[in-house]
Amino acid sequence: MSKSLFRKKSIDGILKDQQEGIGEHGAGLRKVLGVRDLTFMGIAAVVGAGIFSTIGGAAYHGGPGISLLFIITAVTCGFSALCYAEFASRVPISGSAYTYSYVTFGELIAWTIGWALILEYAIGNIVVAISWSGYFNNLLVHIFHIHLPDWLLIDPATAASAFHEAAKALATGKITDPELLKKYQFAITAWNEAPILAGKHVFFNLPAFIIVALITWIAYIGIKESKQSANYMVIFKIAVIIFVIISGAFFVDVNNWTPFLPNRFEGVLKGVSAVFYAYIGFDAISTTAEECKNPQRDMPRAMIYSLVICTALYILIALVLTGVENYSRFKDVNDPLAFVFAKRAPWIEKIISVSAVVATTSVLLVFQLGQPRIWMSMSRDGLLPKKFQQVHPKYHTPSFATIITGILVAVPSLFLQSGVVTDLTSIGTLFAFVLVSGGVLLLPPIEKQAGKFSLPYINGRYIVPVVFALFVYFFRYRIINAATHLTTENHQEILFLLFMLIALALSIITIVRSYSLIPILGVLFCLYLMIEIPTGSWFLFFAWMALGLLVYFLYGYKNSKLKPAAGRE
Repeated sequence: MSKSLFRKKSIDGILKDQQEGIGEHGAGLRKVLGVRDLTFMGIAAVVGAGIFSTIGGAAYHGGPGISLLFIITAVTCGFSALCYAEFASRVPISGSAYTYSYVTFGELIAWTIGWALILEYAIGNIVVAISWSGYFNNLLVHIFHIHLPDWLLIDPATAASAFHEAAKALATGKITDPELLKKYQFAITAWNEAPILAGKHVFFNLPAFIIVALITWIAYIGIKESKQSANYMVIFKIAVIIFVIISGAFFVDVNNWTPFLPNRFEGVLKGVSAVFYAYIGFDAISTTAEECKNPQRDMPRAMIYSLVICTALYILIALVLTGVENYSRFKDVNDPLAFVFAKRAPWIEKIISVSAVVATTSVLLVFQLGQPRIWMSMSRDGLLPKKFQQVHPKYHTPSFATIITGILVAVPSLFLQSGVVTDLTSIGTLFAFVLVSGGVLLLPPIEKQAGKFSLPYINGRYIVPVVFALFVYFFRYRIINAATHLTTENHQEILFLLFMLIALALSIITIVRSYSLIPILGVLFCLYLMIEIPTGSWFLFFAWMALGLLVYFLYGYKNSKLKPAAGRE
């Protein structure tokens, strides 16, 4: 059984299955994407909630030094992007890391990563939809002076929590802060004005549901329409961000950049999940391989271009934010760009509000494109029902999978809190990056071909051990402390020690086998970012993976197209 669990697909076999799928359903995906479209799609996915929301919390913990974290994260993603580019050039099929893992690691690992990608795309989009709702409501209130009922704008758990906190605080009679008093009274009023059904106060996030429904419709009717929508939104939001950077530069006080690392490097690392969440979308480019005119040439370029452009924008925004306002003031600030201009230039705040809505809309669109194409690939392999690979004869999109993705995102966005899902999404994405980076090492060598990307080989035999030795030196006190207090350490430090063991093993293997430097560094950097994410999210991640394995053994293992071949061996 263990052999059948890791049965692999050849690259030729994957290309053959794609053609058979087109013949069976009478329609293939429409090839309309060029390098510019793919680059814009990458920017659309990366520049969104991160730059308008989560960067605030990261700045509070890391201070001006948060710009370093963007560089570290970009380098990490850069290693992975080069590995993605190698796979995209060799395996120009929709499916992203799922398809790549099927070629290199086998079926069980491929299913596992396909299941983890649901966290990145579908579950991650719930958070984006909820963020969009907040930006949209802010836009209605401050620009159009339209006030929607509060019970249409929030999930029931958040509303109940705010009400009970407010009621308890006001009962003491000791609240004197006007802003805090206003906040508590608002929570009480919202609760009392909500309709009651079957004895329960009714709350749901209607704008989040509506935007997901609209985006799903655009994704359903065609990649050409989706491409054009994404391109227009990207041009607009990049123009706004550049404008904000230039405008903010006039308000920068360089004294706010001192100290640069107020909470040392540990404070910077607390923003890992928030900052990395901003980068999770660049691999969405790989899911559109079958709609690309020349995937072997254009996809690698687009991945690198989008990563470089987004990193430059993030670093400049981070420096402007922490230069205009002291880092300590970003605690619990969910709209940092609007926050820094609220009193200095209110008219800029209004432009930012519009841009935030556009930016998060583009993220929703790209992610709603990505998930159905991964499911389509899994269905072709027999791991999901055939319905998921159905391509619409008119629109040339994976129609059924697109509808299911829309339902999976739209319905939970009505009632769920975003909460820990950000961290959970980052773990799922980093897990994919680790497998893609490691998978490149298992690809068979080929001769370089004109027009196709090939990952440059740099012998890591000497460099990787040196990097590991430097890491041990700089983190020696953490290693000693974690090792000497192993039985009393928290789970975070146990994860750190586990990372050290894996890093040591990879260093030794690299010395023995002369592995290529870039994939090894991609694995190590992504693993390190993973262990810095709070352990509470790890427990949820393991639970999600366990559910995925259950689905695989109940359906995928029995229906895999490779099962007959495995049975004949």
